Amino acid sequence: MLHVVHHPYYVSPPPPGSGFAFDKYGLVMTALRETGVTFAEHVPEPCPREWIEAVHDPAYVEQVIGLAVPREKERRIGFPVTARVALRAQLSPGGTWLAAKLAIAHGYAANSAGGSHHALRDTGAGYCIFNDLAIATNRLIAQGDARRILILDLDVHQGDGTAALMAGREDVFTLSIHAEKNFPARKAISSLDVALVDGTGDADYLAALGDVLPGVMDDFRPDLILYQAGVDPHVEDQLGRLALSDAGLEMRDRYVMAEVRRRSLPLASVLGGGYGADRMAVARRHVATMLALADERFRA
Repeated sequence: MLHVVHHPYYVSPPPPGSGFAFDKYGLVMTALRETGVTFAEHVPEPCPREWIEAVHDPAYVEQVIGLAVPREKERRIGFPVTARVALRAQLSPGGTWLAAKLAIAHGYAANSAGGSHHALRDTGAGYCIFNDLAIATNRLIAQGDARRILILDLDVHQGDGTAALMAGREDVFTLSIHAEKNFPARKAISSLDVALVDGTGDADYLAALGDVLPGVMDDFRPDLILYQAGVDPHVEDQLGRLALSDAGLEMRDRYVMAEVRRRSLPLASVLGGGYGADRMAVARRHVATMLALADERFRA
């Protein structure tokens, strides 16, 4: 059974002047239902403010929840923070935490949002407001649900916010495989970064992944993996600089889950990036990732 965390308010009306389309998160569920696959849908609660403030500057959290984000921070985020956007920002880390709890119980679960890996301690950035990966990781460890968490970030963009927020923690490992010349211009330092040249295709990408993932898992020995499964490494992605095919993305996801399954570990995936004018095509790529992960996890 595929377990998917989704909230209707993951979809927000586009804020005035925004070029960011929140409808992708609803289209993902439409595309998932179109497949006819049986799945269980779980509705998250907003993440309690105390857990957001455990990772983000409380003054910044107040700016978001109080709808008083300074204009310069909104520019860095990429859109104005309206009431619906602020609520969505609290729901997303609640959804990633719930997906992780479901993964611990069932082996795999997906959040149909999340992956806001550019958000920093005192500001958002790159379409990200609160860093759901960092918030959920800190909460899961603090509450005793996990001891050591690997955050595997395979979005085309480096997970700079996650790297910065989790820096120095011996119980968290951040692994980012990304396009070297893509956003952000100034990279952070993850536990391990693998920067790929523009145009990297299926074979070289999978070789790079295979060179590092097994060793990280064996050396760090996590008991939970949070997977930022962005589909923006796809060759047709509007904001990507890599060249993975549909088959390449599927091989990526199956390889990740095969390594996780071999070690009998739980994995929760979050949506991450995926951009293009044909948003249903992007949504279908996200769904393909969920289905590949579930099929590899639960195959006989």
